[in-house]
Amino acid sequence: MKKLYALLLTLSLGTITAQAATKTVKHTIKNGETLYSIAHKNHTTIEEVRKANGLKKGEILKLGRVLKVPKNTYFPNKKKKVAKVTKKKNKKLAKKSNKSAKYVIKSGDTLSGIARKHRTTVAKVRKENGLKKGQILKLGKVLKMPKNSYTQSTKKKKFKIAKVKKSRQEKKLAKALMNIKSKNSVKAKEGKKFALEDIFFNGSDKSAKITNLAKKKLGRRYVWGAVGQKNTFDCSGLTSYVCKKNGICIPRRAIAQSKHGKYVSRKDLQPGDLIFFDTSKRRKGYVNHVGIYLGDDKFIHASSARKKVVITKLGKSFYSKRYKGARRVTS
Repeated sequence: MKKLYALLLTLSLGTITAQAATKTVKHTIKNGETLYSIAHKNHTTIEEVRKANGLKKGEILKLGRVLKVPKNTYFPNKKKKVAKVTKKKNKKLAKKSNKSAKYVIKSGDTLSGIARKHRTTVAKVRKENGLKKGQILKLGKVLKMPKNSYTQSTKKKKFKIAKVKKSRQEKKLAKALMNIKSKNSVKAKEGKKFALEDIFFNGSDKSAKITNLAKKKLGRRYVWGAVGQKNTFDCSGLTSYVCKKNGICIPRRAIAQSKHGKYVSRKDLQPGDLIFFDTSKRRKGYVNHVGIYLGDDKFIHASSARKKVVITKLGKSFYSKRYKGARRVTS
């Protein structure tokens, strides 16, 4: 009997301690209270409060309603919680760092200039935006820019190469400076000075400047013999004008321009190349018209037929049949 009594006593004590552990208190809802604030105050969870009162998710709490609130049922492991929070923060930071910046194309922009500005490469900008080589950059187009994609390893490699080729670069620079001195007398008459970019930038940058300046003249009136007076041009007047503005001296007439610079085959055309045509009715076989290739099978020219500067497809039957060749004046 004593053993049975002791067993009953221990069972009753167990139930009492269990009840004490899961003790519920009554709470009257006041203005401004939420389930979270009530649960937090009583060291329990929102789920426990909902379960104890048969509340559904999103149910509105009415003022004055009495709730049964379980007390002391939530004992969080603080270390684990902190670890989870830091992991979430790290993920958010990683996502932010991987995000691409956006850049709106402005007048005079080039891919190399945009890439340099955002500390990335032309190849990565093309890949990010699905751009092809030679594709024209449209004003106002929004580009995705991968930020700070230069790595330390690439920088070190470039530095080593620069050290090896230092003497070669010095020779090239000396030659460039000699050419500038010889041209200075011509430039002095026009009141112009050589910019630093004339020495260090390659032909592709000049090509982009030529095409960008030509496009600014779209819709300008065609006038025979005009070379920019009152923003009017004939075909060779437009080409000589944009070249001159970019420090390139070419002959005035189309037929003379067709013999100037480096010969380029039709399949190797690049933006900025001058392309030539025989547009005479009887096709006499000599050059009498010139335009500037823009890429994507298009060229810009001052058209006597349309009486203004226009962009035309090179594949158009009229021009394709009368095509006489191309020259690169930027190399």
